[in-house]
Amino acid sequence: MSSSQWLRLLKNVGVWQGSFTQFSSHGTLIKNTPTLVNLEGLNDNKTIKLTVNRLDSNEPPHVNELTYLNRNIFLFEEGHFAKGSQQFSPFSVFGAEFGFFVDDRRLRMVQLFNKESNLEQVTLIREFRANGSGVERSPLTVQQLEGQWQGEAITLYPDWREPRNYNTNLTIKIEGDNLIQTLKTPELNFTSEGKIDHNTITFSGNRLILLPDGASSTTPLKIENRQSFFLECSWLVEPYKRLRLIRQYDDKGVWINVTLVTETKINL
Repeated sequence: MSSSQWLRLLKNVGVWQGSFTQFSSHGTLIKNTPTLVNLEGLNDNKTIKLTVNRLDSNEPPHVNELTYLNRNIFLFEEGHFAKGSQQFSPFSVFGAEFGFFVDDRRLRMVQLFNKESNLEQVTLIREFRANGSGVERSPLTVQQLEGQWQGEAITLYPDWREPRNYNTNLTIKIEGDNLIQTLKTPELNFTSEGKIDHNTITFSGNRLILLPDGASSTTPLKIENRQSFFLECSWLVEPYKRLRLIRQYDDKGVWINVTLVTETKINL
């Protein structure tokens, strides 16, 4: 499994021009930083060298070399990945990073919680392969989410047990200032309602932030001790195709799995 994980990471090799864009927990733009990221394979691809340049800063490049992957990152066959803390702990900084890889585009996201367990900021990272043909997508809207979505999910587990594949069905409706979504899987039939306010949708305990480039972030506003929770990053890669990465934590704050959902809107 670990060797296949390394091969999946190698799919991300390349020179990536982009930006780190920070948003508050209310979806307000804080800062945008242009970047140049170089992922290169060395030593017959047994080493991966990561070089991050912040182009509006006098800081030296950030360089890191990897020869193995630890258990806090899991990659899917397409090169998508999610990584983060394996254990949530109150009074400490906590967060996760998600990454999607499609042709000449990458979209990454970092969700960060402060020591009070409140969502502090979301950083959207939009990247384009140098000399490639990738283009930026329009900012995500609630109208683009409305409809019925059929999905195929695959869940990976930190103990390396066999991945689980299953189907999903998500129905999203807009009624006035409210968004109502119903999720059905082999084990779930759950409906939730959120209040729409500009580029945020606030549910009971969770907030969905609509972002540029077809992206969205869903997290708790505050992680409550001894309550299970999830972190999600989504990317609308085509008008009727969406990718979602979800990290699940149990009521002890232990990371228990990561799921990739590839879903298609079936009614227009």
